[in-house]
Amino acid sequence: MECTVNWTGALGTRSGMGFVAETGSGHTLVMDGAPDAAKPENGGLNLAPRPMETLLAGAGGCTAYDVVLILKRGRHDVRGCSVQLQADRADSDPKVFTKINMHFTVSGKGVPASAVERAIAMSHDKYCSASVMLGKTAAISTSFEVREL
Repeated sequence: MECTVNWTGALGTRSGMGFVAETGSGHTLVMDGAPDAAKPENGGLNLAPRPMETLLAGAGGCTAYDVVLILKRGRHDVRGCSVQLQADRADSDPKVFTKINMHFTVSGKGVPASAVERAIAMSHDKYCSASVMLGKTAAISTSFEVREL
C-alpha cells in the first residue's frame, strides 16, 4: 500500500496547512488543519477534513465494509448500513484517540439482530485492521439498531 501526501498551502500559496494525499489506487484526498487565531500562518483555512477526522472516517469505512460483506455472505437481505462514530482524544500530545463509540444502523428485510451483532463483533475483533490498530490506544465500544424495510 502506498500514499503520497503533499503540502498545498492555502490555494497555491505557501501558507496554510492544506494537504493532498494521492493514494496508490489512484485517488486523492484533501485535508486541512484547523484555523489558529493566535498564529494564523500556522493554522489551516477549514477547507477540508482534519487528518484525524480522516483517520476516524477510515475506521468507520473499514468496519462498515466488513459488516455489509459479512451480512451479504450470510445471505441476509441487507440494504443499508451506516456507522456514526464519536471519539475522544487525549488532552496532551500526542492527542491519540482514547475512546471511540461506533453506532451502526443496518437496514434490510428480515435481517436478524443476532447476525448484525455477530458481524460487528467479527469486524471489531478480527477483520477491520483500522479499528484493531486504534484499539491499541482507544477503548472502542459498539452499539447498533436494525431497521426493517
